Amino acid sequence: METLSSSFLQKHCIASPPLLHLQSKTPTVRINLNSQPKISSSMGTTVHTSKEQKITARIKAQSLLTNFFKSLDDFVCKFIDPPHRPSVDPKIVLSGNFAPVDELPPTACEVEEGALPPCLDGAYIRNGPNPQFTPRGPHHLFDGDGMLHSIKISNGKATFCSRFVKTYKYTVERDIGFPIIINFFSAYTSLLATMARYTVAVGRVLSGQYDFRRGTGNANTSVAHFGGKLFALCESDLLTHFIKHLGDIITLGRHEDYGAPLESMTAHPKVDYETGEAFAYRHNIKRPYLTYFRINPDGIKQPEVKIFSKKQASLVHDFAITKNYAIFPDSQIVIRPAEVIKGNQPAFVDPTKVPKLGIIPRYAEDEKEMWWVEVPGLNFVHAVNAWEEDGGDTIVMVAANVLAVEHFMERLDMTHSLIERIEINLKTKIVTRRPMAARCLDFPVINPAYVGKKTRYMYAAILSAGPKVAGVAKLDLSLSMIEFGDCTVASRLYGPDCYGGEPCFVPREPDNPSAEEDDGYIVNYIFNENTQESKFIVMDAKSPNLEIVAVVKLPQRVPYGFHGMFVRECDLQKLY
Repeated sequence: METLSSSFLQKHCIASPPLLHLQSKTPTVRINLNSQPKISSSMGTTVHTSKEQKITARIKAQSLLTNFFKSLDDFVCKFIDPPHRPSVDPKIVLSGNFAPVDELPPTACEVEEGALPPCLDGAYIRNGPNPQFTPRGPHHLFDGDGMLHSIKISNGKATFCSRFVKTYKYTVERDIGFPIIINFFSAYTSLLATMARYTVAVGRVLSGQYDFRRGTGNANTSVAHFGGKLFALCESDLLTHFIKHLGDIITLGRHEDYGAPLESMTAHPKVDYETGEAFAYRHNIKRPYLTYFRINPDGIKQPEVKIFSKKQASLVHDFAITKNYAIFPDSQIVIRPAEVIKGNQPAFVDPTKVPKLGIIPRYAEDEKEMWWVEVPGLNFVHAVNAWEEDGGDTIVMVAANVLAVEHFMERLDMTHSLIERIEINLKTKIVTRRPMAARCLDFPVINPAYVGKKTRYMYAAILSAGPKVAGVAKLDLSLSMIEFGDCTVASRLYGPDCYGGEPCFVPREPDNPSAEEDDGYIVNYIFNENTQESKFIVMDAKSPNLEIVAVVKLPQRVPYGFHGMFVRECDLQKLY
């Protein structure tokens, strides 16, 4: 099979960029600095190493520039930066199981409890931030390099590996030996420090240390599978293409089919299980602030729909689709680059803004049928799902609404994520909402076959202090018609000092159209802060207490991360 052949890997794998990162046409030349110059018999002392000498001089000059810029960075961090806020203090942000780990090649694991169900033949892959270098200055949790933690299961046996997503940012910084690309969430500590950092960044670009047109994102947020490919994603850049090969993860490179070099794409595309289409968007700091597009089952992007009716830049981290519509949030988390010249963060919460929802036909060719409705107090970051009721006159959306959103950028532990049922009457354009659970729940997932369709069950992370996940809850959405009723029907806490991440639902019979929606398993990585061990657990999604049916001891600690997915073995075999 070509996807597993060495010739395929040699053809598609991105070679590590050279130290220079110069965008010139100078060929790569191997230099033996110990060799003697050649002597011409006619001239007696003519040296034929001028090209080698020039390249050597360029390497030395680049090294001097690298050290010079590093010294400037160090000066900014030590003498210009104000004291670190807790949200960007690396001693706090990267403590405990938020601390990074090294890469781990495929390693066999011990199934220490129960047995792995046959439907788990495939790979569970979860993404998350994992900085490859200790930060010299401020660092936000969202700034780390992407690392994929994958457990490959075959015939009841498991193999685990952890690999960095080899983005352009990662490879440039790896070869230079320290971070050089500005981090969006932690760079803006003060006006003087921000200006100094950008001055150094301009110098690095002009000297050829890196080309920002090749991407500055860290691909640390999520994983997606559509069009026959696997991607690592973050919303500040385009996708990064990777494959699974013999239990390992191999980065193939930045995938530029879905945008221009300086553009980006959401980390939360929606894939319709029945049609094979993917629906996505990008948000921007300039008009149009939102661009919506569709990717057909063959992975080919369809014409874009530019949304000029969105009046300002804001964080659009997730959205929802139904059979006929796409629904976008316009939250109070706004992005105003001009704030930088005032010494402020470009992304912040504007309490004077009224949040909105934007509704557009799913297959729109332009924005003429899009409309917006104000929904005070609705700042959802993650959508659960959406569908249509009342003969298509009502859109029902379930989402995790962030309460006390003013703390979102700095104090996640002071926010509360509330699962809400949101009904949008398409005739009257009136929106009604009701809460569905009292607990602080986020990172919601469903049976992936139900994207855009009426859904009965969802599974969400039970949030503890800060972004830690203490357990998982199962909600029956059909109970949401009972006003102010709690829809939780099952839950499991991981135990004292044990924390996990986003749950992932894997259907028991994915090819059986008559299978019950919740007939399957919930999988997750769990870390015990007392024993310092990570485990992979499998829970029965239909059981009243989400019974654990299998536990795999992992050979390395898995840091707390973001989003993941399960990919079946039959789909892994088709990757290209």
